[in-house]
Amino acid sequence: MISLIGNRPALQVGRYQVIDYDTAWLGDALRRAALAAEREDFPFVEDIRSGIAQYLETKCPLRLLPLAELFSKMRKMLETIGCETIAEKLEPLAPPLTVSLLPAAKEAGNGFELAFFERVRAELDELRREGAEEIRFTHLKECALLIRGVEKWDKHCAQLEEEIVGFLRACDRDQDDFDRRLRLKVESDR
Repeated sequence: MISLIGNRPALQVGRYQVIDYDTAWLGDALRRAALAAEREDFPFVEDIRSGIAQYLETKCPLRLLPLAELFSKMRKMLETIGCETIAEKLEPLAPPLTVSLLPAAKEAGNGFELAFFERVRAELDELRREGAEEIRFTHLKECALLIRGVEKWDKHCAQLEEEIVGFLRACDRDQDDFDRRLRLKVESDR
């Protein structure tokens, strides 16, 4: 049994489920929509965010809510209160995500570093399309061990770990071609 913080449903973002989240990112999404609709003076962002948080905690009948469905409900609510122009500009924004690198390593297989990097790149593209902007990666050491096919840490694992961190930093830095920028962090296992 999963205990949910504040009785909120888990959010489905791509193939990931986010369980422990606050609602500050909803306010960010509403502020962005108001700015895009040229309504910088929109005073109800916090009231609407609070209402959505209350809905999630007390009225949402689902235990797993797809992010797209949440934003569809938010658009309908904005339209209901007469904010159609803001509703039209509302884009999905995901809460910060934690992503393990192990599944990509398992899918790529022992010794297939290039396949691993391509899987991570594809994952980033999918998460960006789903509304993710902040992603924290975990299990870096385990990932390096798995790809190298060894049980004990060695210099080749350390080298691969550095390559993975460098790859993620390059992905974080080189995002000029995208509308939605990602903030990527690597959780240190040390």
